[in-house]
Amino acid sequence: MIFRALADAVVVLHAAFVAFVVLGGFLALRWRRLWAVHLPCAAYGLLVEAFGWICPLTPLENALRKRAGEAGYRGGFVEHNLLRLLYPEPFPRSLAWALAALVVAVNAFAYALLVRRAHRPR
Repeated sequence: MIFRALADAVVVLHAAFVAFVVLGGFLALRWRRLWAVHLPCAAYGLLVEAFGWICPLTPLENALRKRAGEAGYRGGFVEHNLLRLLYPEPFPRSLAWALAALVVAVNAFAYALLVRRAHRPR
């Protein structure tokens, strides 16, 4: 029971990280120093998505699920938990690139607002 709860907690943490990667630039509009944490996370998330890497949280979740007597899964967190609800298998690489571009576009917009706000006369 404890390993399943830990695996579920990893899923929640993973989902929060994905949300932070995609939308953290907007949080930096409110808390300006957050950019120093967000930019490396966004870069890592972009690299994971663009190159098909597996985030270390995925094998951790799988290991905890196996310890709980459940089956793990193949592939990454986004493909398994989020996109399989919306898109059929197999997961096309073109979709991964599109998601990477979306992360860049959303964050470029947020940081453009941040820079504009920082250079606004007071």
